[in-house]
Amino acid sequence: MGILDEFGLGGMRAVVTGGGKGIGRGIALCLAEAGADVMVSARSSNEIEAVAAEISALGRRGFAHATDVTGHGELEALGAAAAAQMGGVDLWVNNAGGLPDATPRYLTRTPEDRWDAQINLNLKAVWQGCVVAAEHINASERADGATGSIINISSESSKGPQVKNGPYGASKAAVNSLTATLSVELAPQVRVNAVSPGPVLTDNFIESTGYEGERKDMIDKQMKIPLRRIGNDRDIAAAVVFLASPAANWITGQVVSVNGGRA
Repeated sequence: MGILDEFGLGGMRAVVTGGGKGIGRGIALCLAEAGADVMVSARSSNEIEAVAAEISALGRRGFAHATDVTGHGELEALGAAAAAQMGGVDLWVNNAGGLPDATPRYLTRTPEDRWDAQINLNLKAVWQGCVVAAEHINASERADGATGSIINISSESSKGPQVKNGPYGASKAAVNSLTATLSVELAPQVRVNAVSPGPVLTDNFIESTGYEGERKDMIDKQMKIPLRRIGNDRDIAAAVVFLASPAANWITGQVVSVNGGRA
């Protein structure tokens, strides 16, 4: 196998949560471009069915399974569906997350129900996704002996103080801790890593920051990104493809920042 072959995902079977749009859609399509079959999940059936069709157009098997990651038993049902329809699971990407109502908040001004909603979406669902993924990845066997992989989507907001975004930052910091611990618990059969995006132009980002018109210019200046642009879904997806590939078979327990060089 040549070095470039080690970056391919041929024959892998992947699950991507929150895959109907934005970063999740980009991840699902790039995994397929790299050779993986992909089951895409999100709450909107229309969105994930469209992504599954795009995956099929790339020559891979695309599947859609409607899932609310905060719903009781829904991640277990997703895992069972993925194993049944794809014949096993090699890769699971916990991408679903964000601000539940697109409203950044100070920690001291966050109602308890909004705190619970944030933790349920960004942390509890990731933990449950990892547990389900580990069960099905351990049950599957790859002929080439490659390890299974779980990749959690974190955020650069997990680092340092987060003015008016404390609940979100705290939930993502916990994802980093969860990733590190699970990488030890599940080794050597399953590698567990996280990708930590900087600012990426998604619907949630635009809605929560008001990134448009004159405010766009102000936000661009505040961000001070050395590479001088906001990120896009493929920037994040490329890191996910690498961490999922055999080229990363000696990488686990890491949080990889993809942020345009922003400190």
